[in-house]
Amino acid sequence: MDADQIFKLIAIIIYFAAMIAIGLWANLRTKDLSDYMLGGRGLPPFVAALSAGASDMSGWLMLGLPGALYVTGLADAWIAIGLTVGAWLNWKFVAPRLRTYTEVAQNSITIPSFFDNRLKDRSRMLRVVSGLLILTFFTFYVSSGMVSGGVFFENSFGSSYRAGMLIVAGVTVLYTFFGGFLGASYTDMMQGLLMMTALLLVPILGIFAVGGPAGMVESVTSVNPNALSLIAGTTVVGVVSALGWGLGYFGQPHIIVRFMALRSAADATAGRRIGIGWMALSMIGAIFTGLIGLAYFTQHPELTLADPEAVFLAMTQILFHPLVAGFVLAAVLAAIMSTVSSQLVVCSSALVEDLANMILKRDISPRNQVWLGRLGVLVVALIAGALAWTQNDTILALVAFAWAGFGAAFGPAVLLSLFWRRYTAAGALAGMIAGAIVVFTWQYTPWSSLYEIIPGFIANLVIGITVSLVTPAPDVDEEFSQAQQLAKAGRF
Repeated sequence: MDADQIFKLIAIIIYFAAMIAIGLWANLRTKDLSDYMLGGRGLPPFVAALSAGASDMSGWLMLGLPGALYVTGLADAWIAIGLTVGAWLNWKFVAPRLRTYTEVAQNSITIPSFFDNRLKDRSRMLRVVSGLLILTFFTFYVSSGMVSGGVFFENSFGSSYRAGMLIVAGVTVLYTFFGGFLGASYTDMMQGLLMMTALLLVPILGIFAVGGPAGMVESVTSVNPNALSLIAGTTVVGVVSALGWGLGYFGQPHIIVRFMALRSAADATAGRRIGIGWMALSMIGAIFTGLIGLAYFTQHPELTLADPEAVFLAMTQILFHPLVAGFVLAAVLAAIMSTVSSQLVVCSSALVEDLANMILKRDISPRNQVWLGRLGVLVVALIAGALAWTQNDTILALVAFAWAGFGAAFGPAVLLSLFWRRYTAAGALAGMIAGAIVVFTWQYTPWSSLYEIIPGFIANLVIGITVSLVTPAPDVDEEFSQAQQLAKAGRF
């Protein structure tokens, strides 16, 4: 191993040690399942906003999105636009209501338990199906994070893909195992700051390396004349599909669980401003990283980039001293690990709170519940690792499928639960199943060029409303009004 590699490795080890230390600190503050799964509902808006953003973006922000821009140009920036709009709407309308209603509805600490309590589902099928959907789609999502980890170490240190995957998975599981939700949230906050800093530094220095804005434009357009156009090379279906990513926010359990953990509904306003500011800066940095990377490799034909999704990694190592590069590269690990840790906690909660407690049908001590949660983290990590063992898809493709699954299955259910008192358990169950089925089967239809989240979301919405109108309304008037008033008191 040469000196450059040693410098980078030192930075990565320091980063790993800091994440594990935060996880162990969080373990000292974890006494029961509510602490392990929701941090005792005491999350400050700054922590909630950055942890929601970091757990949302994952490796695709620093690997998948710059890679897509590198290949196609600004045509793929529609995804970033759709996501930013969706995130703003989610913070504005969902966050305050979900914070109050989950507490009013028997202090629900998971999304499935909220559906169960909010809709008065006596059959408990809604909770079981929700828990199973979480486990199914998050297994694919966690798998995409492990693929990102393998790609990272393969491109940054020349290690094997599998060795890199195992290192990232092992460290993430370790601090999530002990720290739970609180550990994941505070590590996500630190990782979010690291990600944004890296995504700003790379394009700022990179623009000088390619001869300024004029040099970038000339080089990029010489290889792809349409690279700087949002319209050229796109189709209406393509733009609608990209914007449709924004629909996914309403149903992502690992993101909206941060809303449930806020100290109060009033904190949603500050959270929105911080979160969207962070997101806008990070997205702009990722977009320019892809374009500047294309310009740089066009100007230096002696260099090759085998994998477009590694353009951020390559530019980092070109622009920075190895030690600084190591900390910038750690931002990629931050993006990967922040998402994986949050998803593991939600999977754990689905296994313990929504499935195990119902199956065992007996009281479990708070300490044993926490250990069951930790066991859930290990089980999901092992299955996801098995799926990621052989890299057989792009990071963006894996994320797109899981994102669509959650958006279509849970998005309409969350919105209707919060804003329509007539919504029923039967409508929610039928809509969720319909949305999930559409996502799984849409690729086999003649219209598969349209992103599956859109037809899945619509199917869930239409069926959920229709079935609710023909089934008895739940007795929730008092709870619904109370949650509504509390949300408004928080300046909703």
